[in-house]
Amino acid sequence: MNSRIEEVVKELESAGSDARQSFGSLSEKQLNWKPSEKGWSVAQCLDHLIRSNVEFDDDWPKLHTGTRTSSFVEKWSPLTGFWGRFLIKTLANDAKKAKAPSKAIVPPSDIEPGIVDRFLENIEITNKNITACNGLDLKKTILTSPFLGIVTYNLDDAFSILVEHTKRHIRQAKRVTENEGFPR
Repeated sequence: MNSRIEEVVKELESAGSDARQSFGSLSEKQLNWKPSEKGWSVAQCLDHLIRSNVEFDDDWPKLHTGTRTSSFVEKWSPLTGFWGRFLIKTLANDAKKAKAPSKAIVPPSDIEPGIVDRFLENIEITNKNITACNGLDLKKTILTSPFLGIVTYNLDDAFSILVEHTKRHIRQAKRVTENEGFPR
């Protein structure tokens, strides 16, 4: 298997293990506790990651079977490399806040029990989809963001974006548990 794909899968598995260890024993009350009216709970952070990853579900089968065709923007955008680098850098920097680009990925206020297990299942599914991309040219396969139609990036950057996005929200969820008002 491609070493880059192996690396991405390991990073997402590591993030899943981190989530299990950090949040797996939290009560429903703790998982849904919010540090402020506009702040997200641990459960909302995990639900957001699931919702975001699902947005790629339409592309995976087409990538795996080689039936995905590139749009005009994907073929000709001079900003593909820029967007990939920009998103990776932004996601790695917790100091820069960003709003979710789509209401479809904004989690509801109260999340049903089992969110940690659902997140781990989503990581497993995402990793299977990534693994199935073995053999694709990660630099030449261009995707359009499922959230902003003018934003394109190569598959290698898409993998980095998935990893950094996951790590960012795991860190955010950990900060929730470190808040002085967090129920013990």
